[in-house]
Amino acid sequence: MPKDPPGGRRAVAVWCIGVAVYFVAVIFRTSLGVAGLEAADRFHVNASALATFSLLQLLVYAGMQVPVGLMVDRLGTKKVLTLGAVLFTVGQLGFALSPSYGMALAARALLGCGDAMTFISVLRLGNRWFPARRGPLVAQLAGLVGMAGNLVSTLVLAPVLHGVGWTAAFAGSAVAGLIVLVPLVLFLRDHPEGHEPPAPPAVASRGAGGSPRTESGGGFVRRQIKESWSEPGTRLGLWVHFTTQFPAMVFLLLWGMPFLVEAQGLSRNTAGGLLTLVVASNMALGLVYGQIIGRRQSSRIPLALGTVGLTALLWGSVLAYPGDRAPMWLLVTLCLVLGTCGPASMIGFDFARPANPTERQGTASGITNMGGFLASMTTLLAVGVLLDATGDDYRIAFSTVFVLEALGISQILRLRGRALAREREREHERARTAIPAQGAGPRPVPAPAEPGRAPA
Repeated sequence: MPKDPPGGRRAVAVWCIGVAVYFVAVIFRTSLGVAGLEAADRFHVNASALATFSLLQLLVYAGMQVPVGLMVDRLGTKKVLTLGAVLFTVGQLGFALSPSYGMALAARALLGCGDAMTFISVLRLGNRWFPARRGPLVAQLAGLVGMAGNLVSTLVLAPVLHGVGWTAAFAGSAVAGLIVLVPLVLFLRDHPEGHEPPAPPAVASRGAGGSPRTESGGGFVRRQIKESWSEPGTRLGLWVHFTTQFPAMVFLLLWGMPFLVEAQGLSRNTAGGLLTLVVASNMALGLVYGQIIGRRQSSRIPLALGTVGLTALLWGSVLAYPGDRAPMWLLVTLCLVLGTCGPASMIGFDFARPANPTERQGTASGITNMGGFLASMTTLLAVGVLLDATGDDYRIAFSTVFVLEALGISQILRLRGRALAREREREHERARTAIPAQGAGPRPVPAPAEPGRAPA
């Protein structure tokens, strides 16, 4: 197995190239969140059809997570990130120029495909270039950079859209994709010299006469998925991500602006300020969550469940508030709490990462990352359908949030015992290998700490 990467300035430089690509992908992903009302007018669609934009984008994103994880494990980070950057740039440009609803849908699907290739690649890049003990903090920093992309959508793209119009705003933003492609192609490397990952096993079984038989591509895919899914930590990571991420994503990606403007009677500027508050809260708390988890792994479940409970409490308070509109202080509090959803969703990777060896990190991260986007996709569609069915009753439509949170909590509680027991087993195995018995002869060289865990 490869040694623990040393980190250092070169690691930071290479990692910054990767997160720059992710930063641009998030700008493109969330650009519709500040243009939902304009999109409805431009393409003459109702709430359900508007939700289909984000639904299709997330459907492609979620569906691509496992294939992308397999691609990263097999092809490496640079090739997958480069393909992703090309696809999301073409998708954003196509969305700018689309004359019809159908073509705009196709452009968002292409954007979602490229976007899907970024985050898993950035996580893998962090695992390859930084020591394992830095895993939680590096992952939270990547998420923080993504939220900065969301902030750019809110603070920059929204006023530009209103100032220069749809085509110029979206086509101009597509230039950012071309800019990040240059350092990506020229300077990004998959891993430091001397830290090459182990090659995937090439022999799956023995043929007639005991001769080795090479594993096929399909066999590799099935084995990677099966072995990753068999780990309770991977499944727990998926459900933590599922339960924590989607309330904020649904709010930021599409329905926050219409809810604040149409249901709460706020101006677009005030609503935009509240969306910015969600992003700012996320960025501030990301580092806090990363430091807490890096120092105390036992805090993962309490942080995840506490975030879900607080989010549900604030959503319920806003929706059940007497009268037609909630007071501003309550909306501000809701947005501050929604900012905790992003950092809490990263906890899912801190369960999947130590449960899987280095050569399965991409696949396991893809399975985990699929959780939150499946929940977001379901909620986006349900809210749109219920708004059309109830005459824009946001209280009924947003009640979907509680159903998915209840489902996710039940799965977290079901899986946490098995996942944590398996982690303890791995820690004991490492301890037995690392600490020689008194008076004993030489012991085997200890394996490096699993990604996302501090060395024993």
